[in-house]
Amino acid sequence: MRAIWTGAIGFGLVNIPIKIYSATQSSQLDLDMLDRKDQANIRYKRVNENTGKEVAWDNIVKGYMLNDRYVILEEADFEEAMPEKNKMINLQSFVSIQDIDSIFFDTPYYLQPQKGGEKAYQLLRRALAKSKTAGLGTFVMRNVEQLAVIKPHDDMILLNKLRFQEEIRDPAELNIPSGARIKKEEMDMALQLIKMHSKPFDISNFENKYSKELLKIIKQKGKGKRASIRKLKVENTKSTELLEKLKASLA
Repeated sequence: MRAIWTGAIGFGLVNIPIKIYSATQSSQLDLDMLDRKDQANIRYKRVNENTGKEVAWDNIVKGYMLNDRYVILEEADFEEAMPEKNKMINLQSFVSIQDIDSIFFDTPYYLQPQKGGEKAYQLLRRALAKSKTAGLGTFVMRNVEQLAVIKPHDDMILLNKLRFQEEIRDPAELNIPSGARIKKEEMDMALQLIKMHSKPFDISNFENKYSKELLKIIKQKGKGKRASIRKLKVENTKSTELLEKLKASLA
């Protein structure tokens, strides 16, 4: 794996040199976009809006529109904005991981200590595990400030990017019912159904079956066979049928 960020964790006055590695990979099939006529690949080009000519990566810069004109930003400008956050993840507070709503969780990353930081890394991991807490901090990665939570994960430290409060949409526009009258018998059966299917969480019981089924269809089409279409009609349960459906589920 290739490190995508190199810096340090600030734990009080202790600096722990670390590298960040992506903890996830896609399980989706790698599909190409083609022209239906001749199956030629579709390519995206970086084109100058004025000239229509393609622009090389070396000639592309980032700019911000200010007072009807662009201010061009260089790499040094991004570094200068918050140099400490470009190289440091300062842990500002420690919280119970259960206190963080799942809506805020984003991408996970593995943290690996650099040479000389192994002992401090293990100290932080064990201290977080023993105190049953996670560290909160901010840092800059790819020119964007990130909010992050750092927590123990097996024998390593895991970093999860968190969404900022302003990134969460207000659900006020949604039409969420709240006044439905639930009968005691309906609630009892719903709880019984949950209890019947409750078991310890095991992620290995789940896999990306859709991609595997799609790959089967691809292989069949490669042999000249047409895939059969299985039509599925989902029947929504009416409120008057709720009790009957719950009884049937338990049976």
